[in-house]
Amino acid sequence: MKSIRTSTRFYPLILTAIILAALTHYYIALFIPPGQSTTAVVVEFETGASFKQITKTLKEKGLIRDLKAFTLLATLRGSMKKVQAGEYELNATMLPAGVLEKLEKGLVIRHQITIPEGYNIREIAELLEQNSLSQKEKFLAKASDKAFLPTIGIGAATAEGFLFPDTYQFPKGMSEETIIKKMVSRFREVSAGDLEMGAKAAGLSVKEVVTLASIVEKETGDASERPRIARVFLNRLKNGIPLQSDPTVIYGIKDFNGNLTRKDLLTKTPYNTYRRRGLPPGPIANPGADSIKAVLYPEEGPYLYFVSRNDGTHYFSRTLSEHNRAVYKYQLKR
Repeated sequence: MKSIRTSTRFYPLILTAIILAALTHYYIALFIPPGQSTTAVVVEFETGASFKQITKTLKEKGLIRDLKAFTLLATLRGSMKKVQAGEYELNATMLPAGVLEKLEKGLVIRHQITIPEGYNIREIAELLEQNSLSQKEKFLAKASDKAFLPTIGIGAATAEGFLFPDTYQFPKGMSEETIIKKMVSRFREVSAGDLEMGAKAAGLSVKEVVTLASIVEKETGDASERPRIARVFLNRLKNGIPLQSDPTVIYGIKDFNGNLTRKDLLTKTPYNTYRRRGLPPGPIANPGADSIKAVLYPEEGPYLYFVSRNDGTHYFSRTLSEHNRAVYKYQLKR
């Protein structure tokens, strides 16, 4: 009996030791970083990933010490249903609470991408795919979704012309719908005020202004020429003269190989402005702010023609005879 009583005296001590060991373990797991390296570790969690899968990945990457301790902390914080999918940049010096906070707030990596002025919708889709931000075909499908486009105020067959060329910060996993919304929102932000009032003053619809601006954008890389080129096209429209713009013809050619032929110029398509008068059915690219302003505030003048000088600039003419002389000088004679 004596030996049994003696052993029971140690139960409180054993229990205390167990509690202290457990507390020490959890303290180390939750309040001491799992490592000293500040090197960024990129982890990506797909939509629908379970919290168990997420903690397993974090443990494998050396970003948390203990699965159970991390899960306990997440349970106490109510974080388990708040963690958001995405691509995160973490490091081993972060405490579990800091990791959870970042996952809860969805502080994902944002990738910078620049959409050049004058890119058309297919080129944008390809650029997004190259940067692993979207799938080309999914983007093109959403950008021509007849049910979706009216919800963002686009009354056209596609979002062509309204995807504003700019530098964006997009996280991986963002839906094509959200990407398009952001680009269209940027278009409206930049052109707000001027576009609708200017279009009305010019006797054009917003779509017509954007269509003409896209042609101006593709015709020259020299911003200083754009108001004059816009005037040429506006004068032609006013006088019922076909625009005769090569970029519009190219846009209407499926799988264009880079070589514009006489046959192409003679082939009748909705975008062949040699064969049809007026503007094409819609924009042929996504113009920048300068090209839109050039259409709204064109240079005054009687110009009806222009030809490339082969140095990035153009020679502008008032009459056909003057234009023919310029073509001979800058194109044929060369």
